[in-house]
Amino acid sequence: MAKICQVSGKKGIKARHIRHRHSGQWKFRAPRKNRVQQVNLQTVTIQTPNGKVRLKVAARVLRHPDFIKVVAGEKPIPKEWLKKPTYE
Repeated sequence: MAKICQVSGKKGIKARHIRHRHSGQWKFRAPRKNRVQQVNLQTVTIQTPNGKVRLKVAARVLRHPDFIKVVAGEKPIPKEWLKKPTYE
């Protein structure tokens, strides 16, 4: 399954891993490798009138006031959140 937040659409970003060798010569320079910084996804279960719904949500989104209102039942769940995310 895609590692994408169903609420905000956050996904991994490209990054570089650099290991410092602390040497000054060019042939001994620090190696650089490509990597991906993934989102901190948490699985959240929300109770709805129709039943329970599981969402993969970024940890940052858990504190957002709109998300808290949906979990508390003050607002209905938007239909965009129920779609499974893809990388397209």
